[in-house]
Amino acid sequence: MEFKNILVEKQDGLGYVTINRPKKLNALNKDTIEELHEAFKMLEEMLDVKVIILTGSEEKAFVAGADISEFAHFSVDEGKELARKGQEILFNYIENLSTPVIAAVNGFALGGGLELAMACHFRIASENAKMGLPEVSLGVIPGYGGTQRLPQLIGKGKAMEMIMTASMITAQEAKEVGLVNYVVSLEELVPLAEKIAGKIMRNSSVAISAAIRAVNANFEDGINGFETEVIAFGDCFGTEDFTEGTNAFLEKRKPKFQ
Repeated sequence: MEFKNILVEKQDGLGYVTINRPKKLNALNKDTIEELHEAFKMLEEMLDVKVIILTGSEEKAFVAGADISEFAHFSVDEGKELARKGQEILFNYIENLSTPVIAAVNGFALGGGLELAMACHFRIASENAKMGLPEVSLGVIPGYGGTQRLPQLIGKGKAMEMIMTASMITAQEAKEVGLVNYVVSLEELVPLAEKIAGKIMRNSSVAISAAIRAVNANFEDGINGFETEVIAFGDCFGTEDFTEGTNAFLEKRKPKFQ
């Protein structure tokens, strides 16, 4: 598939998705959201892609927010549909992928951009990165999961402060509150993501997929995360990866997962 707003590559078991609207600071519009959905769906279906790295083009921005010009004149019902569809086809979709997604946050990650990063399984950031949810300064609230995922990641109090003040935080502050795992120079950002991805790829992709489901279950209303873990744990015993992993351990060799 040919994309206009993103770049998609595949190399050595890694999928790379780059949001490529530098003149708009990689802002999310309707077409970009739909292209991102298609890209992640395509990479998810490729059995040789074990980890996906998501980043923004150039140095200024990961994603500097949503394209406000697209929805400035929306009605109440149109606003609800915008949030509902965006969450369904992209933000929730990424969070529930069985393939791990690392957000390499280069530059500004604001509004929908921070929400996109938070939908990924974890985040690393460049030193120039700045993050925030400025929606209340526009008379609206975060609509792509920001009011839900930010408190989960950094705690209710700090999340309330960030949302209500519409303030940005630096990459280092984001690391201190647990929003990102590492902060490095811009030049080191993607190489670090690749290094972490390499460690992930040595492990069972079947087990990693099960772990993602179990962790996510803890944050779903009406779902018993512990029971999800028990079932997923048991299911692992019926996989070829479990047989290979345990045999390799007992035989004192490295496993060769398929």
